[in-house]
Amino acid sequence: MTTSDASVLLFFIDGLGIGTRGPHNPLDNLANPAPLAVFQNEPPEIFLESIVVPTDPRLGVAGRPQSASGQTTILTGINAPAAVGYHKQGFPNKALLEIIETHSIFRQLKQAGVEPITFANAYTRRFFDERPRWVSATTAAVEAAGLPFRTVNDVRNDAAVFMDYTNRLLIERGEDVSIRSEAEAARVLARVVAENRFTLYEYFITDKVGHAQDMSLAKAVLTSLALFIRELLTRLDLNRTTVILTSDHGNIEDLSSRNHTLHDVPTIVWGARREEIAAKIQTLADITPAIVALLTSK
Repeated sequence: MTTSDASVLLFFIDGLGIGTRGPHNPLDNLANPAPLAVFQNEPPEIFLESIVVPTDPRLGVAGRPQSASGQTTILTGINAPAAVGYHKQGFPNKALLEIIETHSIFRQLKQAGVEPITFANAYTRRFFDERPRWVSATTAAVEAAGLPFRTVNDVRNDAAVFMDYTNRLLIERGEDVSIRSEAEAARVLARVVAENRFTLYEYFITDKVGHAQDMSLAKAVLTSLALFIRELLTRLDLNRTTVILTSDHGNIEDLSSRNHTLHDVPTIVWGARREEIAAKIQTLADITPAIVALLTSK
């Protein structure tokens, strides 16, 4: 495989940590949880020759890891909590947006001549018509490189996947789309990955469910998500594509609390050059540099 053939999928899951077993953890004794069931003090289950790397989301800064600063770190390679002096929840503020504007993984890859690159998630018309005051780190990262956004029309044409890959939330919002099974959604995302050198996909229902402390919903969400990932992996050319699954902080693995956890998060790597990538990752700040190095190395 040459460098020009290599591709990467970064599969981001919000709020998934490495927890302990027990009734507080919806992954414990869950039917068919692979590859998401990673527990403290246990060897990880190997699925399709995966490598699991416990990854530090605390980044040397006191307090609980949060979404805005953690996602900024993942998508830039800059230790955002250290740069601003704290973990920032919710959406990026001005300081974090400035980091993303300069160091976005999309911008780094574009400047290095790596193309095509894309964000696989679809946006609704409301985002364009009534742009929210606060935008996610992923949105800012895409805009920093001047890339186009995928839309609900792309979902209809099997060219994009919504954050809720089943499309149920889109239907609840009045969009004219069909419900997708996990396998159908995986087929669409696999097609997007095959067409690009770098693809980012984001899923954040896990974080919402973790804050809600809803055990039955958490088990249902994790069962579906695990199936979606398994279906996706079997549809990718893992001789060409490196898949990196990671998270910004823990949450859903401990429903005894509404707060984020202090746990490490799982970074799981599959496919081409997985050993090389896994060896480079210790904290969230290592993910973007590892991807950029893989896609630009001679």
